[in-house]
Amino acid sequence: MSDDLEARMLAEQRTMRDEQVVREDVHAGFVTFVGRPNVGKSTLLNRILGQKVSIVSDKPQTTRNQVRGVLSRPDAQVVFVDTPGIHKPKTTLGTRLNETATEAVTGVDVVCLVVDATMPLGKGDRFVAARVPKDSVVVVNKTDVAPPAEVLRQLTRAASLDLSEYFPVSAATGAGVDGLVEHLVGRLPIGPPLYPPGVVTDVPEAFWVAELVREQLFAVMREEMPYSIATQVTDWEWPWIRCEILVERESQKGMVIGRRGAVLKEVGTAVRAQLAEGAYLELVVKVDPGWQRRPRSLQRLGY
Repeated sequence: MSDDLEARMLAEQRTMRDEQVVREDVHAGFVTFVGRPNVGKSTLLNRILGQKVSIVSDKPQTTRNQVRGVLSRPDAQVVFVDTPGIHKPKTTLGTRLNETATEAVTGVDVVCLVVDATMPLGKGDRFVAARVPKDSVVVVNKTDVAPPAEVLRQLTRAASLDLSEYFPVSAATGAGVDGLVEHLVGRLPIGPPLYPPGVVTDVPEAFWVAELVREQLFAVMREEMPYSIATQVTDWEWPWIRCEILVERESQKGMVIGRRGAVLKEVGTAVRAQLAEGAYLELVVKVDPGWQRRPRSLQRLGY
């Protein structure tokens, strides 16, 4: 072996050892956000990551799956898990969403119970609090719209939950979020990163497009939006994407399409603006009566 070749091999081995040290010498782990519907869990996740990985609206149960977002820093990698709002279910879908949220509490390093600073701490919050570990963190969100005195009162009420730490934040403005993140990083074990550099979410692209369609339906239809809507990408051959919109009744189909297709056109335009240039999005509305109550339909839709 030549001296030059041996020197290069030794240098590569040192580099590999150095990289291994860097990879392991970080705070790395999972943090789950749980809480009632509409407390701002998805907005908080997007704020922390600096980009949208979870859709948001003011409608209950906008989030229907676990959504992971990855924050990577030189000293840490935090995998945040967004979950559906825990509520009193009225359908099989509602039961599945609750199961999805409660499953995300187990096997993680830190659980954050998110509550709304503008709403009384009610039975729903206490129901969720009773199902999280005692070392969970309480995040009092929406401090930008609650008067300071009300925020203080909410923190006092939250103290009765007897959890470990309490952080007032505004996911909308970012106030208090950096302090929360630093605390969470400090709670994580030292170890190798869980995802490669550059990964911000593990959400499949087809799932993300379907979620964007559902988000824009919320935005365009507003109060007319039926809750019993589901979206699913059924064909993907770039640049052509076909997304089905499922409703439960024929009357809802007309609402989703809109007069002369106006609703679908507006939704499609808004979604394409968030996709790579050149994407062609076909939206198809179908009626699937009672899909929220049929386990087979829920399984097919990924719930």
